[in-house]
Amino acid sequence: MRLLIVEDDAEAADAMSRGLVEAGHECVVAEDGEKGLLIARDGRFDVMVVDRMMPRMDGVTMVEMLRKDGDQTPVLFLSALGEISHRVEGLKAGGDDYLVKPYAFAELIARVEALARRRETGSVQTLLRVGELEMDLIGREVRRAGQEIDLQPREFQLLEFLMRHAGQSVTRTMLLERVWEYHFDPQTNVIDVHISRLRSKIDKGFDRPMLQTVRGAGYRLEA
Repeated sequence: MRLLIVEDDAEAADAMSRGLVEAGHECVVAEDGEKGLLIARDGRFDVMVVDRMMPRMDGVTMVEMLRKDGDQTPVLFLSALGEISHRVEGLKAGGDDYLVKPYAFAELIARVEALARRRETGSVQTLLRVGELEMDLIGREVRRAGQEIDLQPREFQLLEFLMRHAGQSVTRTMLLERVWEYHFDPQTNVIDVHISRLRSKIDKGFDRPMLQTVRGAGYRLEA
């Protein structure tokens, strides 16, 4: 396996790299999140082992940016922060596993190899489901309770993003960046217009609305 290790502690990075090489793996090391991001974008890796707290760019930010790029390489976060809230934040940012320091090296290897196997055997997701709402990503079809819903391309993209983040509050900034690919606020009501159209299509005629407005936060799709 080809692994990327992103760790600002040089001694820890060296020990980890030597151990993984002895286990038969190829390792590339980056000493901070900015360099890790550049290396990850330039090369192909089977798994990335990323320290959470680093100078210049923390591990969570680095992984979030890679996921925005569409990079789905499995990520194992390493961190001294072991609270449930810290683990949840890392996983929501795009991490696939989370290992708290100090850790047993045998467990590190086992988790890295498990992530690699999961990637090799994983299938591409082509159908999204949230409650009675279904989206066929190949056929570009949407149904709620078996009833077909006709969506425009941008509405389809918007709903796909909401379904992939079902149950979570999605901010306007997230929608601008991920759906419209704007990295600035255009100061228009484009989101309000599309949310209104989408809500009328997926909720009209049903007793319970699924697309909710979260006051002061954004929107949430609920099953």
